Amino acid sequence: MRDAFDGMRRFGDFQRSLGVARNILSDRLKKLVDAGVLEMQDASDGTAYQEYVLTANGESLFPVIVALRQWGEQNLFESGERHSLLIDKTTGQQIPFMAPVAADGTVLRASNTQVQKVK
Repeated sequence: MRDAFDGMRRFGDFQRSLGVARNILSDRLKKLVDAGVLEMQDASDGTAYQEYVLTANGESLFPVIVALRQWGEQNLFESGERHSLLIDKTTGQQIPFMAPVAADGTVLRASNTQVQKVK
């Protein structure tokens, strides 16, 4: 999903980026298509290829992907190690850290929340 949000659309591009076997990638992409997160379209450049494109349901996963990406940026890289940052195209600035907030704007921690089942 991260690669789809980063603009990847073709099977070969996903495979090069992820380094997984063709059969495994094919199965995963099929599951994402079946789940309505991606859809296949004719290639935008007019070639005979098919491309994987985010659906509206897929686009709605953006906050989840951003939260995972930011966690990785903070926790998976050594100081000075190269990695990517998510940038706001309008301002050119790194997007602010995402965190759940209470109605008054204070940041919520897991210990400040509880799950309530809906009937």
